[in-house]
Amino acid sequence: MIKKVTLGVLALALTTSCVSSKVYKELEDKYANLKKENRNLSDENQDLTKAKNQLDIESKDLKAQLEKLKAERDKLAADYAAASANLNTLKSSYAALEKNSGDALDTNMKKNRELLAQLEAKEKALAAEQERLNKLQAELKERSSRVDELEGMIAAKEESMRKLKETLSKALNSFEGKGLTVEQKNGKVYVSMENKLLFGSGSWSVGTEGRRAVVEVGKVLGVNPDISVLIEGHTDNVPYGGTGQITDNWDLSTKRATAIVNILAENKAIDKKNLTAAGRGEYAPLASNETAEGKAKNRRIEIILTPKLDEISKMLNEL
Repeated sequence: MIKKVTLGVLALALTTSCVSSKVYKELEDKYANLKKENRNLSDENQDLTKAKNQLDIESKDLKAQLEKLKAERDKLAADYAAASANLNTLKSSYAALEKNSGDALDTNMKKNRELLAQLEAKEKALAAEQERLNKLQAELKERSSRVDELEGMIAAKEESMRKLKETLSKALNSFEGKGLTVEQKNGKVYVSMENKLLFGSGSWSVGTEGRRAVVEVGKVLGVNPDISVLIEGHTDNVPYGGTGQITDNWDLSTKRATAIVNILAENKAIDKKNLTAAGRGEYAPLASNETAEGKAKNRRIEIILTPKLDEISKMLNEL
């Protein structure tokens, strides 16, 4: 689960001109934990998909076993019918042989008893096979029901994210063409804002227009409490040339992400436990840094919205 970020410590880190090594180390450790949790969320989503695929494979295997058992049952039923026919023939012969000598009668009676024993054994085998088949059918039905339920939950999550994307697109329509995009992929919704909309060069202070865009995002998140929100800061590969409390691009991207978190946190309807700030510096570019256009695309804030998967994880553990 995403942990709370202590706003007091972050505010102190943003306003003081020189960060002590202890405070910096704490911030660095918190950043590492947040990054690890981000990876865990991504891994969890992949594990869920793999588990679903595994359930599909197991379902197909159970169906194949079911068909095999049905074939075995049909064979036993045919054997049973043949044995019954033989028994009827022997019964007819038995009536005729009662008139013969005692030895012939004993011989035929012995054969009759053997056939009766064989028939009884086949009846027991057929009953056992039918019981096995019934259990397998029940298990297959239960697993199929769970797979259907799991697929329904995943589809519902996808649909909720689609609606969230549409809502965000409408709320942010006025920022179209100003460096803001909204898209849905990998089961998540990504709101990407270029730095030209949010920050001045080398700054982590959000401008008026950028703040308005972030506030609009916050309004949508306020009515969607079951969404985890990861804010990632990104830069181009030009080394940070300023002085003061910023050391490099990674540090700058982290402070910019935290600035966005602070604006979202002003919305009382948003659960602060759902918010995470992370800086990725220049290490996750969207485009080549060889051109000015590419660098502009890489200087951005990404707000990544992920549905909570607790219910799906619980169901997978119960299978």
